[in-house]
Amino acid sequence: MAKNKQGLGWIEWLRGWMYVIHEMLFQRIMASHLQNPLPLPPVNDLTCVVTGSTSGIGREMARQLAEAGAHVVMAVRNPKAAHDLINQWSASWHGLPLNIEVMELDLLSLDSVVTFANAWNARLGPLHVLINNAGIFSIGEPQKFSKDGYEEHMQVNHLAPALLSILLLPSLIRGSPSRIINVNSVMHYVGFVDTEDMNAVSGKRKYSSLLGYTSSKLAQVMFSSVLHKRLPVEAGVNVVCVSPGIVHTNVARDLPRIVQAAYHLIPYFIFSPQEGSRSALFSATDPQIPEYCELLKADEWPVCAFISQDCHPTNPSEEAHNVNTSFEVWEKTLEMIGLPTDAVERLIEGNEVRCRYGTQYD
Repeated sequence: MAKNKQGLGWIEWLRGWMYVIHEMLFQRIMASHLQNPLPLPPVNDLTCVVTGSTSGIGREMARQLAEAGAHVVMAVRNPKAAHDLINQWSASWHGLPLNIEVMELDLLSLDSVVTFANAWNARLGPLHVLINNAGIFSIGEPQKFSKDGYEEHMQVNHLAPALLSILLLPSLIRGSPSRIINVNSVMHYVGFVDTEDMNAVSGKRKYSSLLGYTSSKLAQVMFSSVLHKRLPVEAGVNVVCVSPGIVHTNVARDLPRIVQAAYHLIPYFIFSPQEGSRSALFSATDPQIPEYCELLKADEWPVCAFISQDCHPTNPSEEAHNVNTSFEVWEKTLEMIGLPTDAVERLIEGNEVRCRYGTQYD
């Protein structure tokens, strides 16, 4: 029955948009108990990979984690921009030298993802936190495809982070207890994933950047939920999706008119990147997060942990609870990123996995 669903019902769609508008209007009130910047617990022993860390909330996360003492790896498309930022931060920082390094990673290339994972795993060191932050929302632009042949929102926001998360499992297991933090969006509440048409090319639904973005963000929650279930407690790797809230960025042009009006009328309610980074930083460092994830696993809850912009657990969308579709998203994603269906199990057992992309993965 779930297979025949062509999109969200109008009540689900309306409820989703009401949730988005509620978030926009009340996020500052809901998060008023939080300090800005968010104080971090001791993180001197943590090694963290942050994707897309040269701008926006990713830049805030990298800087704050480094200033708190973590070893931060900026996984970015433009290494020069990252090095310039590090020089800038170091010049204005008066504490111990910042422990930051830069590695190249282009999420529009699955070969690049495999190359990055191989290089990191070859160090045979631990990874404690992977923050899949990089994302795109190409407002109002025509549909574009990566050189791998996938719709760009789906690849950058979902497929590439999914591949990265799985390939880095050996390092995350060495860093156990460790975490995969996926920076998601309240916009997933209006998303729908057609597993027969992940590239949105069939013409069943008219393509827009909004459709590309929202479906990629929902696919990420669904995939994360299955990954969360597949990782045994003994592996010590937890998966969390977070909403940064509605953050200052030019996302308004492709939104419904009523939302655009709200967006332009109330800049006071929209978060700065520093405020938007809090939920991901909280999820990456709070000592109770692993316990909470294990609790969800023990209760056989159908979705992974989802932390709202106010740093409290919340429930992802109704559609995200669709277990059948989530499993289809899981299988389809593995096929698209060139991994065998038992990749997670094999990596947990310490075996090698071959990926269709990049040089051979061992």
